[in-house]
Amino acid sequence: MSSACAPAHRLLGAAGLLRGRRAATHWMVRDLLHAFGAEPVADRVVVDGKTFTGGVTAGIDVALTVAAEITGRATAEAIQLGIEYAPAPPFASGSPETADPAVLAAVLAWAETCQRDRAERVARAAAAL
Repeated sequence: MSSACAPAHRLLGAAGLLRGRRAATHWMVRDLLHAFGAEPVADRVVVDGKTFTGGVTAGIDVALTVAAEITGRATAEAIQLGIEYAPAPPFASGSPETADPAVLAAVLAWAETCQRDRAERVARAAAAL
């Protein structure tokens, strides 16, 4: 199975770490967070207590948020500058809300098998909690 079908939220959820928490993840699997007792949030980064979650490309955002929490905002901003992190996507298709409907439909069709697999695996993991 490809790693694209193995979302990280499943690890946190299967460990019981998302129960009763707000959490972010990739838009395609956001609704699956319910199975683990989490409240899905459509933000890039969600901090709920000591739990930090985010979507696929929000990994750097999550890391900078953790750095700010641990070392302070000035250090996190210095890290951001040091890695020249100033995202400017070339297209406005980075979310289902902004993507062209035809592009969204194509992505959903392409991911259909993987989505079914994800839902089955999440159901099994959630049942084991």
